[in-house]
Parts: sequence; structure tokens; C-alpha cells
Amino acid sequence: MRLLDIGEVSRQAGVPASALRYYEEIGLISSVARRGLRRQFEPDVLLQLALISMGKAAGFSLGDISAMFGRDGKPDLPRKDMHDRANELDRQILELTALRDTLRHVADCPAPSHMECPTFMRLVDLAGKRRRKGIKVRLKTLD
Repeated sequence: MRLLDIGEVSRQAGVPASALRYYEEIGLISSVARRGLRRQFEPDVLLQLALISMGKAAGFSLGDISAMFGRDGKPDLPRKDMHDRANELDRQILELTALRDTLRHVADCPAPSHMECPTFMRLVDLAGKRRRKGIKVRLKTLD
């Protein structure tokens, strides 16, 4: 088996060497040897880094991602957490879709002033209600 130098891992994974050192420091990945001062990794570290990147893109923290790897460094992805995160992404998609539609309406509204546009005023009112409701829900979870 051919080991990969930290520079090669960095190039192939598109992750800065400093991030690789940090990931190793917090236990997300591990080098298996040194060649001089340069860390050497097994090729499967590239899969681990791809999963870390995917987890970060999905909004998981590095701590969450760390828990998704077994002691052997192999992925052990908790399905419930994946479903929960997918549901959260669905909620965000709905909110972003509503925001996009609002912006398009504002851009295309024929009213002389947006303050005179009933649709715009209704959208502003709905956004305020959603915001207040979101704050109340978050405050309940902090209690």
C-alpha cells in the first residue's frame, strides 16, 4: 500500500494542509507515519475527507462529524441524524423559496411605492410573524 504525503492529500482533497493538521489534532483523521517532518496518510483518508466536506456542507459541526466515525476511522453514519438534518434543510429550502419569491415580487411590483402594494405589505407581515414565532420556539428550547 502506497502512503500519501500530506501535500498530496491536500491537493487531491482540496483541503489546506493546515486543516489536515487540525483535523488530525481533533481526531477526525490520523496519519500513520512520517517521512521526515511530513505526515503520511493511508489512501482511505480521501474518503474520510470527502465525508467531512459533505457533513460540513450539510451543516454538521466538526464535533457532530467526528461522532460519525467509528474508532477505526470508518464511517458510522447515524440515520436518524441524517433524517433530522434533511428535514431541517427542507425547512430552510421553504424559507429561502419564500424569500426568493418576495424579492422577485419587490423587483417586479408595479405599485408606485412598495408601501402601497398590498401583496408586499402582506409578505412583510407574514415574515414578521414567522420571525416572532421562530424566536419564541428558540427561547422555549433554551429554557
